[in-house]
Amino acid sequence: MSQPHHMHTFCDDQLSDNFTQTSSYKSNRETLLSSLRDHSSLGTYSNATIGLSPDTVYGMFLCRGDLPKTSCSDCVKTATVEITKNNCTSRKTALIYYEECMVRYSNVSFFTLVEDGPYAARYSVASFPTSIFSSFQQTLSNKVEQLIILIGSKSSLSASTPYYEKDISRVNALEGSYTLDTVVQCSPDLDSANCGVCLRLVVNSLSGCCTNARWGQFNLPKCLLKYDTTGNEMFRRIFITALTTSVLALVGL
Repeated sequence: MSQPHHMHTFCDDQLSDNFTQTSSYKSNRETLLSSLRDHSSLGTYSNATIGLSPDTVYGMFLCRGDLPKTSCSDCVKTATVEITKNNCTSRKTALIYYEECMVRYSNVSFFTLVEDGPYAARYSVASFPTSIFSSFQQTLSNKVEQLIILIGSKSSLSASTPYYEKDISRVNALEGSYTLDTVVQCSPDLDSANCGVCLRLVVNSLSGCCTNARWGQFNLPKCLLKYDTTGNEMFRRIFITALTTSVLALVGL
């Protein structure tokens, strides 16, 4: 089984929302997570509702649309085990992000809702000089807007992986041309309008952490954005030049 890349785990930190190890909520949670594991080989998304109030558990998983089925299933199986460990053992609400998938459960229904957090990000430490790539965030934002239009189309909704779009484009900028590889995806329980809202929230979050990162993936509970420019020879040349300049400055040359 391939090992997914863990990004972050979030648990409800309210002690009042704990459950006991003998409660119906615990057994309902286990049944729900088992159901998600069983469905992980069938597609990139599934949700489930288990039990009666006040011990009802709501859950879902979402795999990145460019993964093979085996990788999706491997990730969900790992996530449904890890989400119940450590601080989340007795929590009524938890969410775990991997690069390949996310899994969550809660005692409150979250289906059809757009949420602005919690979010997780994984991105390259290497970045480009702001003076050269100051327009990159706008370029990426424009690309996401194009994909939002496609993702709400009938062809996207009827695809085997709904609300998923991948694009590889050549970008011509004043600094030179480069290839931008972009993936956007929303949870199928959203409508197309709220999918667009979610993806714009992701783009807006870039300015707070990593506008000039060479590659990155950014997850909200109902959508994700992944982009990559590291396959570009021009970017490699610019990065190596910038790194060499920095080293020379450090040694006083």
